[in-house]
Amino acid sequence: MHLSFIDWTVMAIAFAVYVMIGLYVGRTAGKDFNSFFLSGRAMPWWLLGTSMVATTFATDTPNLVTGIVREDGVFGNWKWWAFALTGTLTVFLFAKLWRRSQVLTDVEFYELRYSGKPAAFLRGFRAVYLGVFFNVMIMANVTLAAIKIGGVLLGLSPMQTIAIAAVVTVLYSMLGGLTGVLLTDLVQFALAMVGSIGAAWFVTQMPEVGGLANVLAAPEVASKLAMVPDFQTIGRDALLTVFLIPLLVQWWSAYYPGAEPGGGGYIVQRILAAKNEKHAAGAALLFNTLHYALRPWPWIVVALCSLVVFPDLASLQSRFPNMDSQYVRHDMAYPAMLTFLPAGLMGIVVTSLIAAYMSTMSTQVNWGSSVLVNDLYRRFLNPGASQRRLVWVGRFTTMGLMLLACGVALLMRDAVSNFEILLQIGAGTGLIFLVRWFWWRVNAVAEMTAMGVSFCLAIFLQFQTLIDLVSWQKLVLGVALTTVSWIVVAFLSPSTNPEVLKNFVRRIQPGGPGWREIERQLGDEVADPATRDASDLPASILCALGATLGIWALIFTGGFILYGQWLAAAGFAAIAAVGAGLVAHRWNKLKWR
Repeated sequence: MHLSFIDWTVMAIAFAVYVMIGLYVGRTAGKDFNSFFLSGRAMPWWLLGTSMVATTFATDTPNLVTGIVREDGVFGNWKWWAFALTGTLTVFLFAKLWRRSQVLTDVEFYELRYSGKPAAFLRGFRAVYLGVFFNVMIMANVTLAAIKIGGVLLGLSPMQTIAIAAVVTVLYSMLGGLTGVLLTDLVQFALAMVGSIGAAWFVTQMPEVGGLANVLAAPEVASKLAMVPDFQTIGRDALLTVFLIPLLVQWWSAYYPGAEPGGGGYIVQRILAAKNEKHAAGAALLFNTLHYALRPWPWIVVALCSLVVFPDLASLQSRFPNMDSQYVRHDMAYPAMLTFLPAGLMGIVVTSLIAAYMSTMSTQVNWGSSVLVNDLYRRFLNPGASQRRLVWVGRFTTMGLMLLACGVALLMRDAVSNFEILLQIGAGTGLIFLVRWFWWRVNAVAEMTAMGVSFCLAIFLQFQTLIDLVSWQKLVLGVALTTVSWIVVAFLSPSTNPEVLKNFVRRIQPGGPGWREIERQLGDEVADPATRDASDLPASILCALGATLGIWALIFTGGFILYGQWLAAAGFAAIAAVGAGLVAHRWNKLKWR
């Protein structure tokens, strides 16, 4: 297909705006590390929250959701909707603790919480493991989606798509640092939402589809509409894989970028860039609400329509005979549906998808670069580096990460399988990322054990042929063995240096029974000793549960509105209001600094 003049004009204007933002902000962003990677710790909640959700609105996300809906049905999205529990705990428990830590990156946390050579090793190892391996995997996944969209919509080869998509992203990321990323994310999120909603509206009006009511009544679609699986008809493995295991195990046990138990990655980077603790928590709350409850439904609508137009993979391959069969998977149905869009709307949608790609890639390369510069280069290779040198090393690292991710993307096949591989690699590590904030006995050796065991088990379970295991069985086995391993090691290995633990409590004041022993040793040294026993931990957990209830209720509200079931929609809207009311009532009563 060919884009019209107006389509190219829309894209050109958007690209020009991104570069202009990078050039404008670059005048001040490069003066020191704090300005380039944390925006001077002066950002408001609404800008940070929008940036978080723009980053997770990656080019691969509509493809991922489409693949899930086509294969498992709408309820298959509980694979990632379950992570709302992780997100709301980050809002009310961990955002303020991260902001209180005053670290420059989440990886620097290791030498604040642990002691000695194990802490230093863990910091350096995680800088490479997260900043390079995990980060590149995420960026490659996003780039894979860009390859499919470029091939389907523009007829571009994988190399042509990569060359075009990466250049502008690297340019404004290198120039403007985090502030440039945040401002472009604001524009990109607006474009992405307009594009996804516009695309969903148009495809339902196509003659091949015949309106939303016709789609919902179609036999191939009707079986995919349930938002909760039918326990009597669904197979056991499917029920466990896409619903029960995510809700009961996955959300607290698996480390997945953007939904890290306890917070991590670019989510923490934005929390650290906030004006204060309230702004940090507000940003995380806005992100979780938009990410889970409001944004997915336009993609789900397109996915359901695609089942009418492209009921199977053969029909997709027939539509795009020149597309390499390596890339023809169910997740390709989303860009395939976009080929029907008219001029003008096509330009907006393609620009919105490019914006989604850029927002995610710019965030990932900026965060990955911050970790490699702060926690590898400055910590181990050049401790005396000037601020100017750190910024320039960060800029060149940004370019290197982008090149590496593009190379890995050429070896990948589809978004869903990559999602499951990343979940398996992190299986079992999530609990320690939660507990380390609230139990003094957790140490660096225990955390290294969790990472090592989970990674080795993931590799073994992926390639072993001795036992036939489905995905949920692999996840549960990995979680169980990893959790038992690190808990045993935490008890058997030497504890963290008492002075490090005391300094941690003085600065963070995490609260809870897990720190009673250290608080007893500190006595009146603990800040605000009169209130140290009146922890707001129970109230924070209550708020997290209320927020989760509200977000999940909003998911059902949106679905029932689309299905035309107004009474059910009103009921879930009322439940969402109860959750919101609980959060609003307790918000100012939590302990903020």
